[in-house]
This record gives sequence, C-alpha cells and structure tokens, in this order.
Amino acid sequence: MSPLRAVLILSLLLGIQPVTTDLYLPALPAIATAFTVSVGETQTTLSALLLAFGASQLIWGAVSDRFGRRPVLLVGLGGYVLAAVACALAPSMPVLILARILQGIALGASVMCARAIVRDLYEPVAGARTLSQALSGLGVLACLSAPLGALIVEGFGWRAALGTTAVFGAATWWAVWRGFDESLTERDPLALAPRRLLSTWRGILAHPVFWRFSLLGAASFAGLFVLLAASSFIFMQVLGLSRPAYGLLLLLNSLAYITGTLLCRRLLRRRSVETTVAIAGGVSLTGGLGLAALGELGVTSVAGLMVPICLYAVAHGLNQPCSQSGAVAPFPRSAGVASALSGFVMMLAAFAAGGWLATQMDGSVLPLTRGMAVCSMLVATAAWLRLPATRAPTGPLRGVPADHSPSTTEESP
Repeated sequence: MSPLRAVLILSLLLGIQPVTTDLYLPALPAIATAFTVSVGETQTTLSALLLAFGASQLIWGAVSDRFGRRPVLLVGLGGYVLAAVACALAPSMPVLILARILQGIALGASVMCARAIVRDLYEPVAGARTLSQALSGLGVLACLSAPLGALIVEGFGWRAALGTTAVFGAATWWAVWRGFDESLTERDPLALAPRRLLSTWRGILAHPVFWRFSLLGAASFAGLFVLLAASSFIFMQVLGLSRPAYGLLLLLNSLAYITGTLLCRRLLRRRSVETTVAIAGGVSLTGGLGLAALGELGVTSVAGLMVPICLYAVAHGLNQPCSQSGAVAPFPRSAGVASALSGFVMMLAAFAAGGWLATQMDGSVLPLTRGMAVCSMLVATAAWLRLPATRAPTGPLRGVPADHSPSTTEESP
C-alpha cells in the first residue's frame, strides 16, 4: 500500500470509534425520554459498548496474529453493520444495550487491527508519526459526527442517528475490501494455542514499556470518556444548550484534538517521544485543574468551561499517537495481542470512569469537572513517572518464545 492509502485506511478504521460514540451523543436525552429511563441507564449504552469493545480485543488480537488483519477486519466490520441495524430497530432499552454490546465486540476488531497494522508497517517512531496522521483523520470524523448527529436527531429522530453508524460501517467494510493489502507478513500458527497465548500475555504484561504507555493512554481516554458520557446532559439539560449548539461544542473539542495530533507530529520531528509525552502531561494537567477550579467556584459559563476542556483535548491529541504506538513497540511479532491488551486496559479505565459517573450525576457541572481533573492528574503521573526500565530487554521477553523477541534498539519507542 502507498503511504497515503495506508493513512486513509487507518483513519477509517480508527475513526469508526468516534462515529460509534459521538454521533449518537445528542440522542441520549431523546433515548431516555423514549424509553422512560434514567440518565444513568441511558449512559449504560455507552459504557457497556466500551467494555465489550475492550474485552473483545483480547480475542481479536490473537485471531489476527493467527489469520491476518484483513480477514479479521472483514468479519468484524460485517458484524458491526448488523449490530448497528439492530441498535436502530431496538424496541426497548435492554435490547438496545444488548445490541450496543454486540456493536462494541465488532468494533474491537477494527481499532485493534489499526494499531497492529501500524506496528506491522513501521518502526516505533515512524509509527507514532503515521498514527498521528491517522488520528488527525479520526479527529475530522469526530468533528463531523456530533454536529451531524445533532442534525439527524433533530430532523429524523434518534433511531436515524444509530442507523447512520451502519452506513459508515458498510463504507469502511467496502474500503477494506477494495483497498487494504494484508500487512502481516508472517502469521503465527500457534497464536491461538492456549499455552502460547497465556505465555505471550505474561511476557507483554511483564514489560514496563507496555504499562507505561498503556496507562498513559488509558488515563487520557478515561477523561475523554467522562466528557462524552456527561456532556450531553450537562450542556443541554443543565446549561440549556440546543442540540445544534451542543454539536458545535463537540466540533470545537474535536478541532482541539486535531490540533494536538498536528503538534504531536511536529514535536516528534524535533523531540523524543519522552519529551512529547512530558509536554502533553503538563497541558493535560493545566486543563484538568483549570476545569476543576471553575467547577468548584460555581462557574457555569459554557465558554469558560470549554477553554480547559479544549486544552485537555489538545493534550489527548498529543498523548494518543505516542501511547498507542509505544505500547506495542516492543512486540513486532505479537503486535495483535499487544494492541489488544493495550486496548483492553484503555476500555477498562473508561468503563470504571463511566461507572463512577453514573453515581455522580446530580444536576450540576461537578461530575464533569471533577472527573476530568482526576484523569488529568493520572495522565501527568504516567507521563512524568520514570519506570525502572523503559527499553526493550537484550534477551527474550520473559514468557515469550525466543523467536518472538524484539531487538534492543529498533523496538524501543
């Protein structure tokens, strides 16, 4: 594949996640009204999807190392389309939650494979730069998703918004079918063998580089999840914004995220990954603590709240390319499993944030401001904390067969 085609395919595979989550955010209040359920129950449609999304990657990763990325993508995206149609036709809240869980399971194949493809094709630093380009594409899709979702809900109802995700899934399936060349050059015939799989998991989970970058990405995404899960109720019901105005706020947030991915690319040309991550930690902490201060002071100005929220989004755009590529960098021959474990950690953090948030919604802005502040402190801790070892070992990874060991220089982020 040409570099341009690779970036476009990666943008679609990664961008399906914000399409799945952001497009229907303006519909959450309408769903709550339609099924006569509480805010917390409605948010379950998001947190359950993300938990299923994270857990499914543990299986998809090993399957993709065994059979390749392309067949996993085609099966996963096909299942995604069917689940999205079920969401749009759901007759009750329990059915909608179940359909969203199935949609999350299928979504895991797309995003997990995208991170593994980056490791298949690029060395770590080049991978971070390429991933920042693809995540800029994700940001563009996120920019369009919330305003488009608001317009669709306003004109056609919440079912149409969920149905639109099926259309995007079908378009992505077609793009993979027509434009994606298999990136995995050496399939592992033993990848699904229980003993080998457990051994590979142990080796990856024992590696400090994996934990450093996985926790960084998880903390940053948890803060974004708090914003996604709480913002529609807080900005529309508490602060009185219309759906189109709320969609524009999410558009602004996505533009801030794109700015972060562009800055990441520029920084990586001149600075190390460590320096880039350290800068991102400072920006994230500034945004989170600033937001917390406004909340505790009782500030409810939409413009005032959006300034620190956008700062956090810029930091998220800086963090994600480095964290997602850094977590899989030491594992070139087990990139699928490493990507899956990293994605699972990220979604577990988001699910925990969602569970906490469901108990805190009190009709004020405090759940949003406090939740994002705590996540920003965790981001800064992961960004600035130096672990005992951050380079790949010179010998085989503990628990990973010798023929799956990385080199000591190329595989270190």
